[in-house]
Amino acid sequence: MLVLHIPDMTCGHCAATVTKAVQSVAAGAQVAVDLPAHTARVTGAADAAAVLRALADAGYPAVAQAGDRP
Repeated sequence: MLVLHIPDMTCGHCAATVTKAVQSVAAGAQVAVDLPAHTARVTGAADAAAVLRALADAGYPAVAQAGDRP
């Protein structure tokens, strides 16, 4: 599991964009968004570097939280 802090994610549209960006590089990954906490949990086969790049390209720079795989 990869837990991401995404400070600029503030609404439902943001959450949908984040989900789409993650799934564009990690087909089949499950994305659980927590808007109040500005986090997303990604489960399934996902390369963390590719996910972070896709989110930045979509306008939502993210940081993997401590203890997650890089």
